[in-house]
Amino acid sequence: MGLVKRIVRSRAVQEVLGLLVAGYLKLVQRTNRFVMEPADAYDRIEMPVIAAMWHGQHFMIHFAKRPQDKAASLVSRSGDGEFNAIALRHLGVRAIRGSGARGRDIRKKGGAQAMRAMLRALSDGEMVVMTADIPKISRVCGQGIVTLAQLSGRPIVPVAVVTSRRIDFDSWDKASIGLPFGRGAMVLGDPIPVPRDADGETLESLRRAVERELDRVHARAYDLVGSKDPGAKDPGAKPRSVLMGGSRA
Repeated sequence: MGLVKRIVRSRAVQEVLGLLVAGYLKLVQRTNRFVMEPADAYDRIEMPVIAAMWHGQHFMIHFAKRPQDKAASLVSRSGDGEFNAIALRHLGVRAIRGSGARGRDIRKKGGAQAMRAMLRALSDGEMVVMTADIPKISRVCGQGIVTLAQLSGRPIVPVAVVTSRRIDFDSWDKASIGLPFGRGAMVLGDPIPVPRDADGETLESLRRAVERELDRVHARAYDLVGSKDPGAKDPGAKPRSVLMGGSRA
C-alpha cells in the first residue's frame, strides 16, 4: 500500500489525475442545462468578492465563474490537495495552497500565510473561493471567512451549484459531484459585507448570517433542479429543527 500511495502521489500521476478531473467537470458543465438565480446576479455584485461554499459542494463551484473573472481558490497542502490544485489550473482557477485552522480562525495553525495570499489576491482584483466551514465540522461556518472579509473590505457571496444527476458520497461532508446530461442550478446569495471596525458580537452575527445564507442558497438550488425528484434532496442538509433553531455553533 505504501508503494501504491507513493505512485498515486507522484507528480506525473497527480498531473494526469488533475487533467482527468478537469476534463470530466468540463463535460458535466457542457451537458447540463443550467439556470442561474437571480438571473442578474453579477449585476448586483462588484468584483472581486469572496465566494463562499460548503465542504463537499466544491467540485462544481467554478461553474458559476464568468470567463472574464480572475479567481483563486484556497486548496489544502495535503497530497489530495495537489491534484485538486492541478485540476483547478486546467479550469482557469489559481490555487492558493494553505490550510484552514481546525479551530475557528484561519490565521491560526498555519493559516496565516494563506490569509496573506488571499488578501493579496483580493487586492489584485482576483475573486477568492473558499469553504466557509472547516475540516470535519460540516456546514458550520468558521470565523476564517468572516475575518478575510473584514481585513480585505470585500463582501462574502454564498454560492451553491447543484445538478439533478449526481453521485453523493458517504463522507463527513456529504460530498456531491455532478453527472452529465441533467439539469443544473447556480444560486448566488446576497453579498454580506463585514465592516473593518466590527466588534466580536458583530462578527459572530455575520458568521451566523453567512451560515444561514449558505444553507438557503443550497436549499434553493436543490429545489430548482427538481423538488419532486427524490434524488434532488440535499444529502448534507441540516435537520429542519436545526434550521428553525439557528446555527449549531
